[in-house]
Amino acid sequence: MERARRALRLAQDDEADALLSRSPLAALVGMLLDQQIPMEWAFTGPCTIARRMGGDDLDARAVAAYDPEAFAALLSEKPAVHRYPGSMAGRVQQLCRHLVEHYDGDAEAVWRDAGSGAELLRRLQDLPGFGKQKAQIFLALLGKQFGVRPAGWREAAGAYGEEGSYRSVADITGPESLEKVRAYKKEMKRAAKKATG
Repeated sequence: MERARRALRLAQDDEADALLSRSPLAALVGMLLDQQIPMEWAFTGPCTIARRMGGDDLDARAVAAYDPEAFAALLSEKPAVHRYPGSMAGRVQQLCRHLVEHYDGDAEAVWRDAGSGAELLRRLQDLPGFGKQKAQIFLALLGKQFGVRPAGWREAAGAYGEEGSYRSVADITGPESLEKVRAYKKEMKRAAKKATG
């Protein structure tokens, strides 16, 4: 399987992006946090959590074993990691527990040996906090920016896998593409509002 990993530019912050680029767990946690807050804030979260835990990377076992109240407090410190730090702390811990239980704490094992795009999508959807859309976006991110391309990955990622699209974080490689994705999301919101209005 081809692996053409590139440096991610999702947080638009050098330290946070460097962590996302080298740490599969950080990338998964960033994707988990990416809801109801600006994308850059979500993808800076893993770096903030790692720093507050006293390290330079996330460890699934350490996060899973952390006292839930203390972990929620860690995410709630100013600046908070998310708009809903308490509930997101619980979700991050659930994700890490799942990784420990099913993948021996190795986030990359979720996709390392996936035999097909469909299998990879199923594995991603099995992760706590990952519905179909989030799983498809992350699958597209893996294919487009991490070079993880099992057979049928574009089909499994749906519209997010399309070449040259600007629909999601999978398509962001810098400030210019970030603006294109923002414009697309704005247009989608406007269309949805018009349809229900």
